[in-house]
Amino acid sequence: MSLVLKAGTSWAETYAQCVSVAPEAFDADRIRNLINGEWVRAGVPGDHQNPVDGAQIEGPPRINHDEAIAAVDGAVREHAAWSKVDLEERKVRVARAVAAMREQRGLLALLLVWEIGKPWRLACADVDRALDGVDWYLAEADRQLAGRKPLPGPVSNIASWNYPMSVQVHAELVQMLAGNAVVAKTPSQGGFHCLTLAHALMRREGLPVTLVSGMGSSLGDILIRGEGIGALAFVGGRANGRKAATTLADTGRRHFLEQEGLNTWGIWGFTQWDLLSGHLKKGFEYGKQRCTAYPRFVVQRGMFADFLQAYLPVVESLRFGHPLAVENPADPFPELDFGPVISAVKATELRQNFDEAVRGGGIPLVHRSLREGSFLVHQDTSAYVAPACVLQPPSSWALHHKEPFGPLDSIVIVDTEAEFLAAMNASNGSLVGSIATDDNEFAHRVADELQSFKIGINAPRSRGDRDEIFGGKGASWKGAFVGGDLLVQAVTEPADGSEDRLYGNFPSYSLYPPTAGLQA
Repeated sequence: MSLVLKAGTSWAETYAQCVSVAPEAFDADRIRNLINGEWVRAGVPGDHQNPVDGAQIEGPPRINHDEAIAAVDGAVREHAAWSKVDLEERKVRVARAVAAMREQRGLLALLLVWEIGKPWRLACADVDRALDGVDWYLAEADRQLAGRKPLPGPVSNIASWNYPMSVQVHAELVQMLAGNAVVAKTPSQGGFHCLTLAHALMRREGLPVTLVSGMGSSLGDILIRGEGIGALAFVGGRANGRKAATTLADTGRRHFLEQEGLNTWGIWGFTQWDLLSGHLKKGFEYGKQRCTAYPRFVVQRGMFADFLQAYLPVVESLRFGHPLAVENPADPFPELDFGPVISAVKATELRQNFDEAVRGGGIPLVHRSLREGSFLVHQDTSAYVAPACVLQPPSSWALHHKEPFGPLDSIVIVDTEAEFLAAMNASNGSLVGSIATDDNEFAHRVADELQSFKIGINAPRSRGDRDEIFGGKGASWKGAFVGGDLLVQAVTEPADGSEDRLYGNFPSYSLYPPTAGLQA
């Protein structure tokens, strides 16, 4: 049976809802930038291809260098006023903004479906995680902010496209709750409509937010080391993270830079295969387009046959395709594990990565076809990639030390504990790592030598919100750790002017809180 678009979910209908809900931020033909407290028709929209169906839509309106300076100057002025607002009033305004976003949960989620290809269930979870997380900080704010004061200037936010709500908006709301104004840049690859709607709702409640779009080459230095900025919050790849760190090197400015790392799952002396199968299935959500995905498996040779019996059925069961394609227009949203990757360019890169590994001697263990996906008749599928896996990829492979950020796995077989550790630590630091083993002594011994910030035993690790911190080791992170109390500490200072020595991954010292690291 041919599939059709779910009723009421077309891009035209979705955008029309945005215009109706927030006409100050959405013009009929494009979105606006939020500068000096006003939604202005500044910047030139670029061409943008929607990843879900390949349609051309208006991209983010990119402002120029001078407009970026004006935006930061405006945020600095707003910070001076907002930092004097008492905590009770800040809590009221943040709570009202959270409530306004909850009222628009469906629209925010639908924008995530169209802009970054999230299946409906995961898009809703992204919105809910952001808002539920801020609820926790609202309840804890009196304790967390006791004896603390805002930073000297606003927090600048440069984030990736994959979690606009649960990473970027969540962080901004906590930053403002702590007394800081916020200036944020929309990701150029996707999520800019969702962020525009969220920021319109925040602005209506009197929150000091600035939202701009633009090329990193034009805005980067201004948003990173612009005069008056109090801190930089960055989420992205290592190349851009290194540039940001270099730019900040002589400023002494507070920063938290989350960068990529190759997260690995090691299997050694293990028998609980049904447990692992469940974790593997969940691990493919959103096509592994997240910083805590596990695309590399390091398997003890004697475990390989059993591992395959657990792994292959999971990969064959994955459902992928157009996240709004249904048999009848009135049907519920489809239950998919993932939709497209972020762009046709990324999809091509992943296919080339697979071919490169095979040409170099890797074994093509899994290579599913797009014909197995759920798509509309004649739709563009250029941004879609079917699940694939390479066994024993060559050490010269482009992804040997790097995460693919897509549904492309690799498996490395090892014989000794030394080989196990070397393969698990392939990328000079990662955000998470896990060990599947029945030998608890082995798990703890090996964990001490893993270059992963969070380590799971027979369970995956995640970013964590609320009462769990987040950070990285090696090149996967630079600066202060965040999450829980540390997120608040990262964007505040001691009110008495005493020295504030933050936990983090810094060049000159490294302090790790006792709650970081191992968890079964």
